[in-house]
Amino acid sequence: MDEIELEPRYSTVEMPGKCVKCLAEQEYGNCLRELLNGEEGKMEVEERFEALLSLLKSSDLAKLRDESEKYLAQGEKVKIVVKLQDGKPKYEVKLY
Repeated sequence: MDEIELEPRYSTVEMPGKCVKCLAEQEYGNCLRELLNGEEGKMEVEERFEALLSLLKSSDLAKLRDESEKYLAQGEKVKIVVKLQDGKPKYEVKLY
């Protein structure tokens, strides 16, 4: 499975922002629709679905949201990277 990158941001006049939880829920919904439609590459979509579900259920979600919002408040651009490592989800906060 490729990495899933979620880029939270604050709302501005030009663009509405979303927190990491909202972005994960949106991507989770996209994966669910793909699975229900029987899209090609089902295994990849299933892995993405499982990784996002794990993130949404994780106690780390609040920590990731707090950390990303701290960096956003400092004017940084933030990415939350979700990936499977040895079959287990791993989450990272990256600045770019």
